[in-house]
Amino acid sequence: MSRAVDPRTGAAIGPEIADTTPEEIREVCSRAAQAAPWLGGLSFPERAALLADLGQALRDHSGELVALADAETALGVPRLTGELARTAAQFDLFAEVLRDGAFCEATLDSPNPDAVPPHTDLRRMLVPLGPVAVFAASNFPFAFSVAGGDTASALAAGCPVVVKAHPGHPGLSARTAEILAGALSAAGAPEGVLTLVHGEAAGRALVADPAVTAVAFTGSPGGGRALFDVAMSRPDPIPFYGELGSINPVVVTAAAAAARPDEIADGLAGSAMLGSGQFCTKPGLVFVPEAAGLPGRVAERVAAAEVGPLLTARIEGGFREGLRRLLKVPGVRALLDGPEQGGGGHRVAPQVVTADARTFLADAAVLTEECFGPVTVLVTYSTEEELAAALGRVPGSLTGTVHAEPDDPAAASVVAALGARVGRLIHNGWPTGVAVTWSQHHGGPWPATTAVLHTSVGATAIRRFLRPITYQDVPEQLLPAALRDGNPLGIPRRVDGVLTTDGKAGRRG
Repeated sequence: MSRAVDPRTGAAIGPEIADTTPEEIREVCSRAAQAAPWLGGLSFPERAALLADLGQALRDHSGELVALADAETALGVPRLTGELARTAAQFDLFAEVLRDGAFCEATLDSPNPDAVPPHTDLRRMLVPLGPVAVFAASNFPFAFSVAGGDTASALAAGCPVVVKAHPGHPGLSARTAEILAGALSAAGAPEGVLTLVHGEAAGRALVADPAVTAVAFTGSPGGGRALFDVAMSRPDPIPFYGELGSINPVVVTAAAAAARPDEIADGLAGSAMLGSGQFCTKPGLVFVPEAAGLPGRVAERVAAAEVGPLLTARIEGGFREGLRRLLKVPGVRALLDGPEQGGGGHRVAPQVVTADARTFLADAAVLTEECFGPVTVLVTYSTEEELAAALGRVPGSLTGTVHAEPDDPAAASVVAALGARVGRLIHNGWPTGVAVTWSQHHGGPWPATTAVLHTSVGATAIRRFLRPITYQDVPEQLLPAALRDGNPLGIPRRVDGVLTTDGKAGRRG
């Protein structure tokens, strides 16, 4: 059973929601497989219109959804209102991706008897994989949940979606799914295009079901790795796109620390404490010059920050255990000793932890673990060589940030070191806040994600749920519209090596 808990008080709220049984999982996945030809068979403009309808449905019910989300997550109406708008905008972006058409990578090669080796008519594009399992996250109850980017990009690809609800906001999950299902039904979609399931066992059964062709997961490293192993151990292993954990390293050069220490301290404290430190892009590990005095400045700002309750009892317990592990490392100090926040619920005190580079190098395995919640680790360095050695011990992350000055001699080596370890590199900014754009990349090397080649945010997130197929000498009437003579969709295509949108189809043999 799932039942929501008010993080502010710890009291159970809302009705109990039953876990989905194994038999129901099989039925749900079967319906998704039956719906796949309908969704994949829609033209790109038709699918774009469907996504636009889903985004509008969220906007039409925004007041109801935000109130329900706030009751179950305590994230606050202003934050949740913005997140819902971002979530609807993801559907708009993928509608635009579909109307553009370049995502399918349509490629045509005319018959060429003079090629080495010679070839006949070849036409290639990307097509939907099939039903996709999406695992909702706790910390973004809209943007990475039932109606999140994984769902939007999978539907855009033409793949039905089965969402495993997060137990931290089960009532919101159920209502969101009802609203989306209503919009799909009004658009003529068959049952099975989008379905919601509940329960930990249901999640494992979902990954193992033969009808599921890919998995998108956002959550803890332990839970993600367990499901990854299920996906890989199937008789037919399937792609598992997991976002697991990230410390998002930040480097402040000596020049930047000298030029704007207060600005950097303000920005770091604000970013690290945003959402009570429950952002996957939280700057959790920060390298600062030893002589700059930044740890004390950051601690002053964090001590004054207003930190809300954590989302769930599990996150609260994980935060306390992670902080305990950090502070057991010899040479690590806590800079704040404030009392626990009162009021009940899942409340904890924020913290700033500091260590020098020598301590970091001796215990990097512990000091690079993600501690999900309101804490950041500041590591002081005295030389560029010490910094370089420390950066060599930093694991893969979603983001890396450098604060440097114009013509800063230290910047190039830091950018190179961070660039090898992250999926997004930020200069003189902060990593929290992930824009929904064509150029966005939200991914990174292990352990940030299980698939370093892909993103879960931005237009190219659609690529995760597509596979290539080449049609050789297939008659015109049997080809998908994207590959037919005359380019009836008017999309960008590469024809005989030339990128074009005209109707040239190549030479038929």
